[in-house]
Amino acid sequence: MTTAPNLDLARVTPDSFAALHRLAADTGARAQDAGLAPGLVELVRLRASQLNGCGYCQALHTRQAAELGEDEQRVADLARWPESAAFTDAERAALRLTEALTRVDGRGVDEEFRAAAEHFGEAELAGLLWTIAVIGAYNRLAIGSGLTG
Repeated sequence: MTTAPNLDLARVTPDSFAALHRLAADTGARAQDAGLAPGLVELVRLRASQLNGCGYCQALHTRQAAELGEDEQRVADLARWPESAAFTDAERAALRLTEALTRVDGRGVDEEFRAAAEHFGEAELAGLLWTIAVIGAYNRLAIGSGLTG
């Protein structure tokens, strides 16, 4: 059952909501222009949403990953990616960075960033950082406003 959110942010703050959508579109396009695979971008969004407990965003990004042709088993394995053989070393580095930035536990992310830098160039790393930050904002807004899937 889908319920109405506690607060309709798009109605109450339409300019801010539109600005976040523009930021997401811009940073997503730049990530792809930099060479990040669209499927990896969706997996990063989905993994961050899993970690943040945003059911709405998990459902959305699971669907979008499927629309991009992402393998159903890889999506199913995402929550246990360290034990799965379904991910490349580059994808593992991106997911490790995603987890470190999403959990923000005060220990920093230097090790994870260096590991990702072994697989991705500067523009791709920037795309990963923006993707992780923007999905984190969406997760928090969806959870905070009571949006459920």
